[in-house]
Formats: sequence, C-alpha cells, structure tokens
Amino acid sequence: MSEKDLIVLTGGAGFIGSCFLGKLNSGGETQILIVDEFNSDLKKKNLANKQYVDCLDKDEFINDVRAGKLPGNVKAVFHIGACSSTTELNEEYLRQNNYGYSKSLAEWALKDEIPFFYASSAATYGDGNQGYSDDDAKSLTLKPLNLYGQSKQNFDFWLINNKLVDKVVGWKYFNVYGPNEYHKGDMRSLVVKAYQQIKKDKKIRLFKSYKPEYKDGEQKRDFVYIKDVVDLMFEFYKNPQVKGIYNIGTGQARTWNDLGKAIFSALGLEVKIDYIEMPGIVKDKYQYFTQADLSKLKKTGLPVRFNSLETSVSDYVRNYLEKNLACL
Repeated sequence: MSEKDLIVLTGGAGFIGSCFLGKLNSGGETQILIVDEFNSDLKKKNLANKQYVDCLDKDEFINDVRAGKLPGNVKAVFHIGACSSTTELNEEYLRQNNYGYSKSLAEWALKDEIPFFYASSAATYGDGNQGYSDDDAKSLTLKPLNLYGQSKQNFDFWLINNKLVDKVVGWKYFNVYGPNEYHKGDMRSLVVKAYQQIKKDKKIRLFKSYKPEYKDGEQKRDFVYIKDVVDLMFEFYKNPQVKGIYNIGTGQARTWNDLGKAIFSALGLEVKIDYIEMPGIVKDKYQYFTQADLSKLKKTGLPVRFNSLETSVSDYVRNYLEKNLACL
C-alpha cells in the first residue's frame, strides 16, 4: 500500500457501518480496515461480497490506538461502532465503550491530522421539548432520556467544549432502517419486526399512546432509509471542507401507523394493526415525536435527497426481506 491510503471503519460489520462499507467500495475505496465485535454470524453475512483488507477486534484495535501502534498510512477514520441499545442500563459500560473509546480515537486522529467522522445520535434530543436543532450552542442544553443518548451527548460535549467540533464530522442519526440490521435483536427497526409478525400472524403490533394529543400509533418519528444515509455520508467524505455535527434524517416526521401501512402495501395485504401496552422500561423514556431540523445541513451545499417512506419501505420489503434477508 502507498502512503495514506487506508480507511479505518469501526462498526464496519454492523448495520450502518457495513452499508457504508458497500458505498465506499462502490466509490472505489477497497483499502479498508474493519473494526468490530465479531459476535454474530449475521454480522459476518453483512461483510459478504465486500472489499476490505483486514478485520480487527474492537478491543484489540483501541489498545493499539492507545499504545501508538497503528500504521501511519491512515487517510480517514469513520467511527460508527458503539453500543446502540437505548435500554442499556450499565452506565460504566457505556462510558467506556461509547464515550471513552470515541475520545481516544478522536485524540489519535486529530493528533495525526486524519479526517475523523463519527456517529452521534438523535437520542441526544431527549423528549424534544428543546427542538431538534443541531446548532452547537443548543446542543449543550439537551437532556437525553436514556443512558445511551447521554453517552453520545457526552462525546458531543467534549468536542464542542474543547473547540474541536470544527475539525471533525458528526452525524446525529434519526430512525434509520434498511438491509443489514438483522443482527440487532430488539434494536432492529419496526420494518423487519413487523415483516416477521405479518408472516406469522397476518398483523403487526404497535405501542399504545399514553398522551391524549397522540392517538394510538400516531406517535411520530423521522424514519430515514439506510441507502439515503450512506449516500449522504459519502458526500461528506468527498467534501472535506465541511465540518461539524449534523442531523441525518429526512426532515419529515411520519407516524408509526404510516410505517405499518407502507409495509402492508409493499406486501399487497390488508392493514391489520393491534395496539399493545408499552413495557415499563420504555414507557417513561419514550419519544413521542422526532423530526430532524435540516437547516444547518442544507447550508453545506451538499446534495440532500431522501426517498419517500413508501418508496423506501417497498424497496426494503420487496428487494431484501422477501429475498430471505438479502444484504445490501
């Protein structure tokens, strides 16, 4: 390999990471080091037919980072890996795995002047009472509802407070769904869960609402398709002059009922929805509305294009889920 030709991609066998790996490959990038926790055969499936030079366990990798043992030919770091469970209750684990890991990686990349891109989260916005603006000053006042969101917020804080945010790129992902999420267990999107429910029971289950202003299933989310997400991520990579933390969503909130209807439509079936009680662990920390504010993103001049919910769900269901969980 020649000088400065290696891309480091953490979380590269996961959902967003593996899809972005495919996007990098299609853009001509093949010298890629995959860093992940290789604990699932479904993760290994995510890497099928992808091009990369090696895989490294996430703990081994961060130990090498902290010991200064990494190669000097790295040209970009994409830090997508993290514990993404919104119900994780081990605060110390999240502090080490999400905050400490990210901080060590960023310090190394910035020290060696390597472009650093990382995954934040819309979970930082909490209940949404302060809106969904990704303005740095407003970000400092946000109050996440769960420990996962707080771990992401802590790293955003660190970058902003140390005046490093204009040297990196961060992405606050909203509700991302699409191929390659199959290994995520209970953190999979409703699309794949509902698809499996329909195949088994001919109907889907959605949470009831406990706020009078929202009818059952009318709670809203900014659902964004993985293909649109990785296209936008690649635009950031191609435009190194753009720095900062940005929302990654469509800018249009849709209801869970809308999502459910789109799944039934993609399958050509009658809509059948049951509304069920929320588990206690979710009920007190539930977001009833999320919608990305894209004003800052649009000012970058990058192309901001998102397919409709119906078009994206149809593509996912018909071209992936109906084909035995085919991967992107």
